[in-house]
Amino acid sequence: MYSAIARNKRNTVIIVVLFVLLIGGLATWFGYASGYGSSAFLIIGFVAFYALLQYYLAGAFAVAASGAVEITKADNPRLWRIVENLAITEGMPMPKVYIIKDEAPNAFASGRDPKHAVVAATTGLLAIMDDNELEGVMAHEMSHVKNYDIRVSTIVFGLVSAVGILADFFLRMAFYSGNSRNRDSGQLALILIGLGIVAWIVAALIGPLVSAAVSRQREYLADASGAEITRFPEGLAGALQKLKDYGRPMRKASSSMAHMYISDPVKPSLAERLFSTHPPLDKRIERLSQIGGKF
Repeated sequence: MYSAIARNKRNTVIIVVLFVLLIGGLATWFGYASGYGSSAFLIIGFVAFYALLQYYLAGAFAVAASGAVEITKADNPRLWRIVENLAITEGMPMPKVYIIKDEAPNAFASGRDPKHAVVAATTGLLAIMDDNELEGVMAHEMSHVKNYDIRVSTIVFGLVSAVGILADFFLRMAFYSGNSRNRDSGQLALILIGLGIVAWIVAALIGPLVSAAVSRQREYLADASGAEITRFPEGLAGALQKLKDYGRPMRKASSSMAHMYISDPVKPSLAERLFSTHPPLDKRIERLSQIGGKF
């Protein structure tokens, strides 16, 4: 698993470098074509600032978006003790524990590193899982924390979101510039439209494809790592089977957060689509069954 952790850290650097080069190229193109060279630095600065903001506040953003409520040991001793025992077993800091009031069974982990991690489970998950299955699910989420998957997903989400904001900004500027009768303003509008379209393609198509490819492998890794922690793959396999049988869309879940959950919280029935951040549950269960024979 140490090689997987190193790979995730390396992937974070690679993803950041590629996005910075892409944004730098777009910004330079805009500065050259429009004659406002200094604007390139403003664009790059904005993306860097937004990505850093996402990086440091990832856990808070995820909690706010999901409507999760932080709990103490007295609020839900069962969930708290399972997470606490897993943290002690792996020698990890105890993450903050949250519960989401939603009948749809699901769970997620977020944060920038193990010291600033949060894990959350829905009331629906707590209701249908037995102790072994709940332990399997939380071991899966703790594996995301341990393997630094949460850092990779946070960086990808932050950068893709920043590009999306830029796309909207360029297109709005093009609209206002196009209303002017000035010839230079018309040329600037065309440039902005071109930049907006390119940025939109990156944010709406390329970004999700990169996120999905990375996320699918992270899910398989977290399943295997979680099974290694509990030494009982059947627990997580049983939990995934229940997620398949009882799975339903969450009331308060956005597609931008879908990659953080153990199962697609938006449209579980479409898990095999191209842009899905999760591999099919059947394949994950099959892999866990194969792992079970090795213990």
